[in-house]
Amino acid sequence: MNILEMRGIDKSFTGNLVLRGVDFSVETGQIHALLGENGAGKSTLLNILAGVLPADSGEIMFDGRAYPNPSIQLMEKAGIAFVHQELNVVNDLTVSENIFFNRELTHPFGFLKTKEMLAQTRELFDTLDVDIDPKAKVSGLKTSEKQLLEICRALHTQAKLMILDEPTTALGNDEIDHLFAILKKLKDDGKSFIFVSHKIPEVFALTDAYTVLRNGRLISTGITKDATPTSITKDMVGEKFADEDLYEPRPLGQALLEVDNLSGPGFSNVSLSVRKGEVVALTGLAGSGASELMQAMFGAIAITGGEVRIGGKRVSGQIPSFMRRHIAMLPSNRKENSVIPDQSVLENEYLAQHAISTGRQLISKKKETARYGEFAQALDIKAQSPDDAVVSLSGGNQQKVFLARWLNIDAEVLLLDNPTQGVDVGAKEEIYRLILKLAEEGKTIIINTLEIPEIQKVCDRCVVLYAGEVVATFEHEKINEHDVMLYSTNAINVVED
Repeated sequence: MNILEMRGIDKSFTGNLVLRGVDFSVETGQIHALLGENGAGKSTLLNILAGVLPADSGEIMFDGRAYPNPSIQLMEKAGIAFVHQELNVVNDLTVSENIFFNRELTHPFGFLKTKEMLAQTRELFDTLDVDIDPKAKVSGLKTSEKQLLEICRALHTQAKLMILDEPTTALGNDEIDHLFAILKKLKDDGKSFIFVSHKIPEVFALTDAYTVLRNGRLISTGITKDATPTSITKDMVGEKFADEDLYEPRPLGQALLEVDNLSGPGFSNVSLSVRKGEVVALTGLAGSGASELMQAMFGAIAITGGEVRIGGKRVSGQIPSFMRRHIAMLPSNRKENSVIPDQSVLENEYLAQHAISTGRQLISKKKETARYGEFAQALDIKAQSPDDAVVSLSGGNQQKVFLARWLNIDAEVLLLDNPTQGVDVGAKEEIYRLILKLAEEGKTIIINTLEIPEIQKVCDRCVVLYAGEVVATFEHEKINEHDVMLYSTNAINVVED
């Protein structure tokens, strides 16, 4: 029996039709994957379901009732909860206060029933085998714990259908396994889920059914076990689908970036030398120290020992000092650390240049627009106008704008922390090709990623970290998922009986 049926959904923005007669249904007690490239219409369809946007035409049936004019409040009351990729927890409140946010239990005179809220939170967590202290400040939680908190909050509202938008983006393998175990338990209890992900292996590991959208149209729907990764990927990207090995060996220059016995929060005594034009991957499970190491190379976190050198000269201080030495970084969380949402594509692009410029207080829009045009052509940025809001672009095109931001300061070293996070399959291929093109042009590139196929496509070397230390290095031809995982998990040092 279907808990959700959406029929003939149309939606357009300023004359541009973004959904064209889309049908979408979810059964009770089902985990249903909604798939498609960025711009395929997934977010628009889900925002219509959640009452954020009105449909131009079509019907919505949920739990046996028609909703001709859905609103956020109406759909939440009906039992639909939306867990966004950018988590909406309140860091300054406790865990239990987040669970009861806007639904607090109070005494007649308005005082909070703190003990009762704590008890109900503990009971909920015990049911789901969630090990989080209800009294803890949310600001001190790990990303995976915040993700579970959002899901628990949705369950506490008695949600019957949960929309999970890229819930595993910032999680390690063990955390993903734990999340999936919870979702499967909830499914067995009759809860339904819409699961949005660009990670095809996750779709096959978790979901019962799938629906693919492309260019605002329904392309395919079916039972997951009856499909294949190749068939689903081809449905998502159409004729653009390509899965060839993009990597090609090329001549490399002299050592450009050198890290000597570097230590800091989360890593220690790391030494690394990267040549001009080389692409090196850092990898390891969540908590390995790879992301922190990359941040230290950009001056974003304090170095407690060792040094970073560019062209043999030491770099120290904070971010501007590293930027002036032509080091750039794409952080993993675009929303928090890259996007200036109230500014245009153009303003986001020239931000770094003017942040480190001295004696240039005035900005020539004509000159900046011309420079942006050069980068837009070179990086194939798909934006109708540089004056468009940057948040109007897809994730892949936002990443290209931020790459342009750093190329605008003539960056020679590019530190890319999960550069394809939240990016669809087709855009990933574009970013891979772009990385290799920049390497061909002599840029030195370090990537932090957990995805071994990604490393195999673009990297000359792979450096594996465990517990903050380098435990293995693989040349390109030696990179394989089995061996990398052995070192990432420290299984290589486990003695079997």
